[in-house]
Amino acid sequence: MDEASEPSAQRAPDSSKTETRGDGGQNGDKKRKFDDRDRRRGKGKHLQHGSHPNKKRSMGRKEASRDQLDRRGRNEAQQAKRKEKGEDEDSILPAAFPQEELDAEARRPKRKVAVLLGYSGTGYKGMQIDNRQKTIEGDLFNAFVAAGAISKANADDPKKSSLVRCARTDKGVHAAGNVISLKLIIEEEDIVEKINSHLSEQIRIWGIQRTTGSFSCYQACDSRWYEYLIPTHSFLPPHPSSFLGKKLEELAIQKEDLENYRQRQAEVAHFWPETEEKYIKPILESLDDSIRPLVEEALYSTEATDAAEPDPVIDAATEEGVLNNANTDAPATDGVSKEVDETAREASADGVQATVDKIQEQQPNLKMDDSTDGTIPLPDSVVNKPALETAIKALKRAYMSAKKAYRISPERQKRVQDALNIYLGTHKFHNYTVQKKFNDRSAQRYIKSFKVADKPIIINDTEWLSLKIHGQSFMMHQIRKMVGMASLTVRCGTNPAIMHESFGNVTVRIPKAPGLGLLLERPVFDSYNEKQAKQNGRDNIDFNKYNKEIEDFKEREIYQRIFREESEGNQFNTFFTHLDNYKDSTFLFLTSGGIEATKKKLENKAIQGKWEDESDDENASGGEG
Repeated sequence: MDEASEPSAQRAPDSSKTETRGDGGQNGDKKRKFDDRDRRRGKGKHLQHGSHPNKKRSMGRKEASRDQLDRRGRNEAQQAKRKEKGEDEDSILPAAFPQEELDAEARRPKRKVAVLLGYSGTGYKGMQIDNRQKTIEGDLFNAFVAAGAISKANADDPKKSSLVRCARTDKGVHAAGNVISLKLIIEEEDIVEKINSHLSEQIRIWGIQRTTGSFSCYQACDSRWYEYLIPTHSFLPPHPSSFLGKKLEELAIQKEDLENYRQRQAEVAHFWPETEEKYIKPILESLDDSIRPLVEEALYSTEATDAAEPDPVIDAATEEGVLNNANTDAPATDGVSKEVDETAREASADGVQATVDKIQEQQPNLKMDDSTDGTIPLPDSVVNKPALETAIKALKRAYMSAKKAYRISPERQKRVQDALNIYLGTHKFHNYTVQKKFNDRSAQRYIKSFKVADKPIIINDTEWLSLKIHGQSFMMHQIRKMVGMASLTVRCGTNPAIMHESFGNVTVRIPKAPGLGLLLERPVFDSYNEKQAKQNGRDNIDFNKYNKEIEDFKEREIYQRIFREESEGNQFNTFFTHLDNYKDSTFLFLTSGGIEATKKKLENKAIQGKWEDESDDENASGGEG
């Protein structure tokens, strides 16, 4: 029963009476006299073993049928409850239709179907429907209702249509191919076009296919392909003057592992010395004598290489829609990208201010003056603040330019592939998700392949690698944490043995790489296609027939968004730089000290607090599929 009226209340037994109850033992029935306290606790009713005194009693089929509300009555009761709680006011789902519209609606047959779709996750709080937030399923459901694929009577609750998703993607994650299964009205030949007309360009329905009545896209899915795009500068080592850069050398010396550590970083050992000589030294030499020492002292004691000011050349290209390989017919910017741009500029301003604040903290007697343009001489204890900020911005931009100019070597790319190969097979991935313990069997997952594309691609002067993973199923954040761990071990010259250890009965705090680069390629339904579909005369669930549309969509709505947002916000650089300057022992497992190093408290270091990696407002019980 969906909804039933409350059974009539049973009268509590009188305290002077007794009740007979069987206990299933050899002594037969026993009698117990109930006092007033027992009655107040709800005792005195005839209960089955394991039942609760306040639980509704079981009713026979006829009695349940009499008491059960009809469908309309149940809908009205549910709507009344939601209205009473105020839940309908902010809901993003369609409001319940007036009763007269429900009465006038003709009943049309619903069919169990698989909906093949793709989407860009930018600006969405993930795939799974949420009445309070903008989600992919929320927009889809609204489009189904608007196109008449879901009746008005079922428009207020997705459960009535038996909606199931194949893969639950996280906030901001994209999908070139995903599947939902549900019951839809598909009589009209142009139903796909009608649904798409009610969706933004970020979401496209590729096709709708009839399935068997018992089909569940989640249960029938054999495996899933994901792709992760990452700039190659993510594999550069931390700056030698950063907190993590210093610890890598320090603990390598302590553990007598310096030679091995430097060998693992051999192909990038030249990067930072050359960057300092080519990009940084000319800027420092051009600074006023009153500013240069301050900048040199504070440059590496804060996140000086954090998100740089967006490159004005790239910004201009973005605004004119002339990004490399971009579809010039598509709008160059939208509300989402503008929001990202504003966030990037704010983050950059905060980074500059953090450096200025650090300078003042180190030299409390120093005064900042922002009333002049720098042409008027100031006393020794006074620094021209605008000139100082300009110098810091120039240095930050220089660091970012050096990173974007980096091109990964075959040796470095092989290290990335070797790290990804460690994930192959069956392992305990409890450290690669949230709220899972080593002995939780659901943390055991099977990875079929994890490959780096042979050739990197260059977009907007930045080199990117494509990583493709094929696995049976994935837990929440698992792929992003797998990429995070592999990239960190490579960039930090970490002994790959730490990745093997992470599958054991230990706790390793693995940060998740930015969601920006992750997209679901497509789920695989080979078993269903070969058995149930064939036996029941249904079409295979196959994305290949839509390859042309999917590739165009990926280029326009996914790849270009990823490249554009990274050029505007430098999310990968910000992510890794923040880790490099996180002054706590949390990530010292990346050093030669291993997991033991994370357990030691640092001396004379300001603890920054718990690493907030799981702050996304997402349901931890979910998963990527």
